[in-house]
Formats: sequence, structure tokens, C-alpha cells
Amino acid sequence: MFFEVSILEAAIIGAVMSAVSPAVVIPKMTKLIDEGYGTNKAIPQMIITGASVDDIFVIVVFTSLVAIASTGTFEVSQFTKIPVSILLGAIAGILAGLLLVLVFKKFHMRDTIKTLILISVSVLFMPLEELLSKSIGFSGLLAIMTMGLVIFNRYEILAKRISGKFSKLWVAAEIALFVLVGSTVNISYVLKAGFLTILMIFIGLVFRLIGTYLCIVKTEFNQKERLFIMISQIPKATVQAAIGAIPLSMGLACGDLVLVFAVVSILITAPLGAFLIDITHKKLLSE
Repeated sequence: MFFEVSILEAAIIGAVMSAVSPAVVIPKMTKLIDEGYGTNKAIPQMIITGASVDDIFVIVVFTSLVAIASTGTFEVSQFTKIPVSILLGAIAGILAGLLLVLVFKKFHMRDTIKTLILISVSVLFMPLEELLSKSIGFSGLLAIMTMGLVIFNRYEILAKRISGKFSKLWVAAEIALFVLVGSTVNISYVLKAGFLTILMIFIGLVFRLIGTYLCIVKTEFNQKERLFIMISQIPKATVQAAIGAIPLSMGLACGDLVLVFAVVSILITAPLGAFLIDITHKKLLSE
């Protein structure tokens, strides 16, 4: 209504806008796990998993909508990839985790070497995702997370030692990651954003928060914990930076508008969400 676009174009904008940023959420939740906030009910772990699966849904839906907009045809097979991606990602992560635990127990090596091996295996999952996603679907991010969970459950002492190594690596990696995200933001598109664009972003956030609350209304979480889970769904960055320019590069009529929404949502929600997580977790979560 506000931007005089078709329902399909509006759906593409919505798909781009809906993804939660792993680049913001996962580091914040990992820090909470280290500090012990919300871990008695596995809240940070649940948020990490939810953000990862959320991105799988978003990318599949976005790809399908863009295909419809460019070709005028719809393939149901695109949506069948969602459960397949989740299942295959989990299976690959379990197998990799069990194999690495076996290797680490059998062969003596320094924790630094083990950390490098884990990073190498994790990096290999990403091109595997690109390769398999064209045919059957595969989630590399979910595979990496599952691998970590298996190592923690099967070899907890090692997992805690390696976690310290990763925490040190993250000091530099966090800077590099956010510089890369920032380098994709074209400031000239921000100037095109009017009041309606910003208003629509906040309207979208309201619906996202309501949806999140409905998902957890029957759980054992108290009201403070539910509020924190809702806050954790605010940040947008990584996915928007990755797919925001695709409609424009494909020559779709809504391309400029999609990119404007993607850029403005990053600038508004990434710092806002990160700030709110930082200032509320001690008040809303128990140690």
C-alpha cells in the first residue's frame, strides 16, 4: 500500500527483512553461555539454533520468490528443501563430531591444533552447502553447530578448553566480520530512505516480536525470559547484506527498494538489537 508494489514484490522485501543476523546474535549468545546467563533453561542455545534454522527458511523462501518474479513460474520442490537441509545438516554434524571426538581421543595433539582442525572442517561445510543446495539442500551452519554440540556431549573437558581458544580468536574475527558487513552497505541508498521505510521496518519488527511471543507462550519461560527472547530477534545484518542486492542485480523492478530496506534495516536494527541484548540480559535472565 505505502510503496505501490505488487504482493510478490512486497513478499520479496519481507523475505529479505525477516532474517535474524547470526553475526550479531551468535556471538552475543555465546558470551551469555560463557557467563552462565539463561543456561539453566538453555535460552542462549535455543536462540542460536533458532537463528540458524531461521536463515535456512529465509534463504529458501527468498530464492523461490525471486525465481517467481524473474521467470513467472513456481516450483514446490524449493520448499521441500527446508526439512531436507535441516536433516542433512544435523546428520553431517553428528557424524563429523563423532569422528573428531574419536580422532582427538586416539591421537595426542595440542589444543591449538585441534582448534585449527575444527575451523578447517567447519569451513569445508560451507562449500558443501553451496554444492548440495542446488540439488537436495544442506545447511552448513546447522552442521557446524551440531558438530560442536556432539563434541561437547562426548568430550566435555576438551570442549571447554577449545571454547577458550575460540573466545580468543573471536576478538579479531569479530572486528573482521563486522568490517565486511559494513563494507557491503552503500550509504547512497540510505539517503533514498524516507520516513515510510523506517516506519515499515519497525512495523515488521512489531509483527516479528508478536510472532516470537506466540511461539513461546506455552513454554516454561517466565515473562522476563520471554521478553529477552523477543529482543534477541531484532538484529538484522548478515543475511540482508548477502541477499539485499540480488533483486537489483537481476533487474527486478523492486530491486532498488529491496536494497534500500536491506541497508536501512542493518543500520537501525544491528546496533539496536546488540545494545538491547547487552543492557537487558542481566536483568531478564538468571545466572
